[in-house]
Amino acid sequence: MFKRLFDILFSILGLIILSPFFLIIAIAIPLNSRGNVFFKQSRVGKDNKDFFLIKFRTMQRDAEKSGFLTIGSDDKRVTKFGRLLRKYKLDELPQLFNILTGSMSIVGPRPEVRKYVDLYNDKQKRVLKIKPGLTDYASLEYIKESEILAEAQDPEQKYIDEIMPAKLKLNLLYINDMNFIIDMKIIFGTIFRIF
Repeated sequence: MFKRLFDILFSILGLIILSPFFLIIAIAIPLNSRGNVFFKQSRVGKDNKDFFLIKFRTMQRDAEKSGFLTIGSDDKRVTKFGRLLRKYKLDELPQLFNILTGSMSIVGPRPEVRKYVDLYNDKQKRVLKIKPGLTDYASLEYIKESEILAEAQDPEQKYIDEIMPAKLKLNLLYINDMNFIIDMKIIFGTIFRIF
């Protein structure tokens, strides 16, 4: 109950304070490339239910057709302005709406696409018992994930075999020990890693 109250207050405060940035970004995206301002993608949330995650669009239109993973800092699908948004995680800001409406939390396992969730074993599926989050231990550990994938011969296979299981292991550790103090450490850790 306290976690949900914190999510509501944090997301409302965040939306109010960051509203000038929302406006600037919303104007800049269509000036930089053709397409919508927002990118909506189906992700898997609590209790294995799908929901639409909202981000600022950072890629060319229909980029998903060539894969879900972003590979390296020079992924040709990412727009010039999109690179800036991704560098400072500003593309994630619209997820404050997901948090406000209750499909996400500030801290929790990052929501995955159905394609990869279908590969989870029974133990890993425990991460679906809580709401997904805007940030988590795995976000801190794999902040340069796209660069790691860029060095792999088969990026998707590396993600499935190595990165995804490691992230899920961190998420299970969080679930076992989750509390307000840990959430605050993850929030501040995320802010300091980005900036």
